[in-house]
Amino acid sequence: MGQFFNALSAVFMLFCLMSVGYILGCLGWMKTPEKKFVSRFVVNVAVPFNSIYGILNNLSHDEVASAFGMVLCAFLGTLAMLFISLLIAHFMDLPKERKGVFVVMAFLPNTLFIGLPMCTQLFGDKAVPYIMLYWIANTVFTNSVAVMLIEHSGTAAPKVHSPADIVKDILTKPPIVATLFAFILLALNIRLPQFVMSFSKYMSSTTTPLAMLYSGYVIYELGFRHIRLERGIPLMLFLRLIAGPAVCAALCVLFGVQGLARSVFIVEAALPVVTQTVVMCGNYGADEKYCATGYCLSTLGIFITIPLLMLIL
Repeated sequence: MGQFFNALSAVFMLFCLMSVGYILGCLGWMKTPEKKFVSRFVVNVAVPFNSIYGILNNLSHDEVASAFGMVLCAFLGTLAMLFISLLIAHFMDLPKERKGVFVVMAFLPNTLFIGLPMCTQLFGDKAVPYIMLYWIANTVFTNSVAVMLIEHSGTAAPKVHSPADIVKDILTKPPIVATLFAFILLALNIRLPQFVMSFSKYMSSTTTPLAMLYSGYVIYELGFRHIRLERGIPLMLFLRLIAGPAVCAALCVLFGVQGLARSVFIVEAALPVVTQTVVMCGNYGADEKYCATGYCLSTLGIFITIPLLMLIL
């Protein structure tokens, strides 16, 4: 029960941070320009430093070899949820503007803006290497399959995405570059100077509060007025918050992922809808309100499901 109450306390802390972002939106202190700045800072500055510090400070040279198997486990778990979501969407016969949106909401967890602060709050900084390994697999699907599914559901003219463009987009993302850089240093058994590690620690400490402020503001921006249990939303919530971690747990057993890595992977798989999905729906003319409903309800839902999941773990 101690683990349950620790999880409840951690989730409540994140809820408080998120509510600050919501309140800042209500007061007009945070608007679109501030939202863009926070998003860019978190993704391009805070998370890369968080990745470098977390990996170099919590993994050893001997543990690098197991990283590939963990990424493969996360990749196959996400792929399995994609196929399950596609199959269910087909039988539900959703309208065109919602079908791809449903699939993306159901199979992709929010591993960065929610997952990083959630797991570090639950498990501490030692969870960061495993968070980033899971995120590598996740971002491959976010920048390829998710974009194409939402484009197909939208009214905007679809763009041509060559494999080379997709790979370039993934490999030039600052968090990916920082994660690969940190693992290369570990593989070569090279340690950064202490002042660099200290600077990285200070910069990484901004990740959790800013990510949660951003998430809280996004909920304010979307508004609770859009929240209705439209057709497919309850099933999406089941797939995202319950089926996702169950599939991940089974694959962890299959691939021998144990200990902290297993716990982090299962929690990452149980997270809400990816924040960028709402933005993509707006850009491509898909059903943005449908996606906003899924985002809000799944984000609020983890404040119930994550403590229960920690009790099981």
